[in-house]
Amino acid sequence: QVHLVESGGGLVQAGGSLRLSCTTSGLSFDSYTVGWFRQAPGKEREALLCLWNGGVSYYGDSVKGRFTISRDKAKITLYLQMNSLKPEDTAMYFCAADRGPRWCRESDFATWGQGTQVTVSS
Repeated sequence: QVHLVESGGGLVQAGGSLRLSCTTSGLSFDSYTVGWFRQAPGKEREALLCLWNGGVSYYGDSVKGRFTISRDKAKITLYLQMNSLKPEDTAMYFCAADRGPRWCRESDFATWGQGTQVTVSS
């Protein structure tokens, strides 16, 4: 059974950085697509970045040049490095995973973490 736990969220000033972690169990990065999503109050869940077979398969326009996705295969941990944060980045951030190549969209992922809140103050 695949299990995901996000951590690293918090309150940060605009222009600052945060690194989110997604600790996983029950999966291998070699055979799963993994990704980061976020959801702000009153808005739909937004895909940010997805990773499949070691390569970034999707990069959302809203985070290009500011956010990067990486993984530690030994620790089976996924990371989201967020730089140059803006107030509009305030949201609950989720990691997701599913077996095989997937489109980077909410409906393609069956397994989700509980989320970690990121708040960016102006």
